[in-house]
Amino acid sequence: MDPKAKSTVCAAVYSQFPEVRGDSPVVKNLPGDKYQLIFQGSVKTENGKSLPRTVRVVANDDGRILKLSTSR
Repeated sequence: MDPKAKSTVCAAVYSQFPEVRGDSPVVKNLPGDKYQLIFQGSVKTENGKSLPRTVRVVANDDGRILKLSTSR
């Protein structure tokens, strides 16, 4: 994946999910010139416990996000 496209996707994800900020995503190639980026982080709940957060993004070569999902 082009570094400029990767930084574009990362900036969009970091603005929407600040709890994964600073995490370098794992990039996987998908068929059809698409890439899957997986971000992992954790967020503190109101009672002080840590909740893991995983954000998966499918993007094209230009850095356009095609699909975004999150899990807890």
